[in-house]
Amino acid sequence: MTSRKLFYKNADLKDQTIVMRVDFNVPLKADGTVDDPARIHAAIPTIKHILSVEGTKLILMSHLGRPDGKVKPEMSLRPVLPVLEKELEGKYVVKFSPDCQKAEADVASLNVHEILLLENLRFYAAEEKNVAEFAQKLASYGTFYINDAFGTAHRAHASTEGITKYFPGKCACGELMGLEVKFLDGATSNPVRPFVGILGGAKISDKLNVVRNLVQKVDKLIIGGGMAYTFIRAQGKEVGMSLMQADKLRMCADLLKEYGDKIVLPIDAMCCEKVDFKGRKCSEPVPHSMDDIPSNMECVDIGPKTMELFTDILRTAKTVVWNGPMGVFEIEELSRGTFHIAKVLADITKEGAITIVGGGDSASAVLKSGVAVSHVSTGGGASLELLEGKKLPGVEALTDA
Repeated sequence: MTSRKLFYKNADLKDQTIVMRVDFNVPLKADGTVDDPARIHAAIPTIKHILSVEGTKLILMSHLGRPDGKVKPEMSLRPVLPVLEKELEGKYVVKFSPDCQKAEADVASLNVHEILLLENLRFYAAEEKNVAEFAQKLASYGTFYINDAFGTAHRAHASTEGITKYFPGKCACGELMGLEVKFLDGATSNPVRPFVGILGGAKISDKLNVVRNLVQKVDKLIIGGGMAYTFIRAQGKEVGMSLMQADKLRMCADLLKEYGDKIVLPIDAMCCEKVDFKGRKCSEPVPHSMDDIPSNMECVDIGPKTMELFTDILRTAKTVVWNGPMGVFEIEELSRGTFHIAKVLADITKEGAITIVGGGDSASAVLKSGVAVSHVSTGGGASLELLEGKKLPGVEALTDA
């Protein structure tokens, strides 16, 4: 599986001043320091490789939070600076430019193998509006463009799409972006078969377009989590107090009519009388067949027979894409189904299957269970849009390989 876009390690970066879009949208503590440095840490391999090339200078740009085009000091990227220096073990000079639109002097004073971090792009409304002048200003700081922020690839912003127009033939994906394009793109456009999709999560409305697109591409589509019960109700079965979207019953019935041979639904579920989501508590979960869900109970996880059914299908797969948990996995007693799927994926990965986990809850489930899959996506919204069959502006704008 190779990336269809220019990969930064395959580009001539010698003596280039590189403008790189990163995702440093990190959570901050009340005292303004970085709470979780995972996104900064994830960008380090790309940064180190760029700076290992002769004559390079590096300008990093990112957004943080939603300042809505206004300067909000509490959303400054300045707290990222010490974390970045620490991640780079103090080997490189990291400078900061307090205004991303007026950084000419800071760029001019940059020496070889130094880094300049620009202030929050979204302090200007022109970033999200993809204003040409703003994109051109950002482009004027360098001679080569790299995008390593897959989490924003589904947005046509000045720093992700507009900027590429000023770097003809010189727009590459970084390490993270390259992996995302290689795995997610490869799986949906040219998968090794049998290809199995797994979709979960609470609402069918959030993923109806993903179901429609994916079911046409996969050999089997496993549906679990809260979204499964609208399909099951569409089959004419009772689902008790379970999550169910009545306005989507017709669509689910139509999908089952057309793709019933591909769609695989739970045959039993763990059911509870009471679920306190905020307090992370529930009454004792009891297994029930999907033909016999009590009217006073809610289906909150896949049952043991469903685990067996899903496992048998996954054991035959050569490519698997998973997005969304199988139950209310945030509550320990209701996490068994989700963690079971994570373990099965880890097992088939060892046997050579390509296993891709879309961002969000399924990604955190894989991280919590400590198992290894082929690829865990860093972009929830972006990976969902790719699975919906949409073109991502931040990916499409990059130079073809």
